[in-house]
Amino acid sequence: MSIRIGSVPYGVGATLIEGLDARSGVELVLDAPSKLIRELRGGKLDAALLSSIEGFRRPGYRAAAGIGICSRGAVRSVRAFRRTDTALRTVGVDDASETSNALLRILLAQRFPDAKPEFERIDATTEPDALPHDLVMLIGDCGLAADPGNREVIDLGQAWFDWTGLPFVFALWLIAPGAPLEPLLEELSRAKTLGERSDIDDGTGGAVYHDVGAAELEGLRRFHAEAAALGLADAAHDIEFVAAPYSSSAMQ
Repeated sequence: MSIRIGSVPYGVGATLIEGLDARSGVELVLDAPSKLIRELRGGKLDAALLSSIEGFRRPGYRAAAGIGICSRGAVRSVRAFRRTDTALRTVGVDDASETSNALLRILLAQRFPDAKPEFERIDATTEPDALPHDLVMLIGDCGLAADPGNREVIDLGQAWFDWTGLPFVFALWLIAPGAPLEPLLEELSRAKTLGERSDIDDGTGGAVYHDVGAAELEGLRRFHAEAAALGLADAAHDIEFVAAPYSSSAMQ
C-alpha cells in the first residue's frame, strides 16, 4: 500500500520530511500550503504538513502528536512590512499560508482596532517596498530573504509572543479521515528523528523548532479562540492528536 504525504516546499519544513522521498511505499508531494489543503480535503493526500488553522475549519482531521512547525518569539520566515508614514488602508498578502493570513488578521485587529484595510493577493517577492500596499506579508523563503527597504518589519511570531506570552504553531501534520494511522505515524516520526539528527539548515537560524508540548497546545487553543472570534475558524472544531502506538486525545 502506498501512502501520499504532502509538505511545503520551503526550507522551514525540511527537517520534518527528511528521507520521506526515498521511502518505499511513500509518495512525497511538495506544494504550497493552500494547495495542500485542497488536496487533503479532496482525498488525494493521506497526510500533509500544513496550516494549523485548517484543523479548526473542518471536522474529522487528526494530527500527529508532538510534531509541528513552531516558534517561541521570532520566526523570521513569516514577516510583514509596513509603511509607517500612512494609514493602514491596503494589505498585500502572499496567500500561500492560511495560518499566517489568519494570524496577520488577528494581530492587525489587536494592534490597529480602528483600521479596516482591504486585503489583496500578491505574488511572492523579496522586494515588498516596491509594492503599493501599506502593508505586505511574505512567508517562507521569500519572507526570510525579503529586503524591507524603508518599511517597518513585523515578525508575526514575535508579535504573537509579545502579545500572548505563548509559542505559536504554524503547521501540523494533519491526517485525512480514514487514512492508515500506524504507517503514517511511523513514517512521520522517523522523518522528524532523521531530520533532527541531520541538523538541517532551514534558514531561520534556529528560530523554528518542531516539538509540540503543553505550551504549544496552549498557544494553539489561544489561536483557535482568537480566530473563531473573528470568524476565521469554527469554535466547535477541536484537533484530535494521535501518537504511535495508536492513542488519541482531543485538544480541549
